[in-house]
Amino acid sequence: MKRSLPPLNGLRAFEAAARHMSFTDAADELSVTQAAISHQVRGLEQRLGLKLFVRRNRSLLLSEAGQAYLPAVRGAFDQLNEATEKLLQKDRGGHLTVTTTASFAMKWVVPRLGGFQRANPEIDVRISTNTGLVDFSREDVDIGIRYGRGHWPGLTAERLVTEDVMPVCAPSLLKGPNALKKPADLKRFTLLHIGTFPDDWQVWLTAAGVKGIDSSRGVSFDFPLAAYQAAMDGLGVALGRQALVAPDLKAGRLAVPFEFKMATGDFAYYLVYPPEAIRRRKIKAFRDWVVSLAEVEPRVG
Repeated sequence: MKRSLPPLNGLRAFEAAARHMSFTDAADELSVTQAAISHQVRGLEQRLGLKLFVRRNRSLLLSEAGQAYLPAVRGAFDQLNEATEKLLQKDRGGHLTVTTTASFAMKWVVPRLGGFQRANPEIDVRISTNTGLVDFSREDVDIGIRYGRGHWPGLTAERLVTEDVMPVCAPSLLKGPNALKKPADLKRFTLLHIGTFPDDWQVWLTAAGVKGIDSSRGVSFDFPLAAYQAAMDGLGVALGRQALVAPDLKAGRLAVPFEFKMATGDFAYYLVYPPEAIRRRKIKAFRDWVVSLAEVEPRVG
C-alpha cells in the first residue's frame, strides 16, 4: 500500500523546534537558517491542515495538535536512530574481503596482517587472490590492491607501494671463482623470467647499458614467487620487484648483486575501492591501516 508521508525535512524541523521550543536553536542543530526552519514547519502545517505551534512575539508553544503529534514523530526518529546505530555497529565487524595478487598477498599483506587483526578483532579478513579485474557492484569484494598506473574508471585509487626492479639471486652465486660480480657476468648465468612481466630483462639490460646478452634466453615462470624460489635455489638470476622480494632480502634468502636498480615510473601497487565504500567502517579501518603501513614502508636491498 502506498504511503502518504509528510516531507522528512518538515518533520525534522518540527521535532527539533519542539524539543528546543525555538526555531533559532533548531536551525543551529540542523545547520540551516531560522527562515528555513520556519518555512519547513509551515509547509508541514499546510500539508497536515493543522497548526502545530502557537507563535507569540517572543515565545513558541505547541498547539493541541502539535502536542498530540510530537510523541509519534519523536518516537519514529528515535527508532531510525537506533536502527542506524545497530546497522553501523554491525558493519564495524564481520567479513572483509580483500582482493589482490597471490604474490602481493603472500609477500606484503599476509606478513603484516596480524597487526590489523589485533587492532580490529571484530573484522574477519578474507584474502581473495586473482589477477582479473573485479566488478565491485556484482562481486562479494570490499576492497582491492592492484598493480598498474592507477587508472581504474569509477574507482578511487590510492598509491601504496612504488617499486625498484633489480636482479636477485641466491647469496651463493656471489661467492667463488665464478662469482656474479658485475652486470656483464649475467651472460654466464641463467636468466629467470616472469610471465606477467615478459619484457623486464630486456628493459633492465638496456637501462643498465649491458650488451651482448640474449634477454630471451632462460627459464620462464607464470608467477613471480616461482621465479624467486628458483633464484633462492640457485637456478639463476631473477628480476625482483621491491615489494615482493623485500622479505627474502631481509632474511638473507636472496641477495642483490649490483647497485643499479630500475624504477617502474607510474607503475605501483594501488589500493582501489568504489568512492562510496569508504563510508563503511570496516573498509575505512582496513584502508587507514594499509595506507599507514605504506607511508613508513622501509626499503630493503
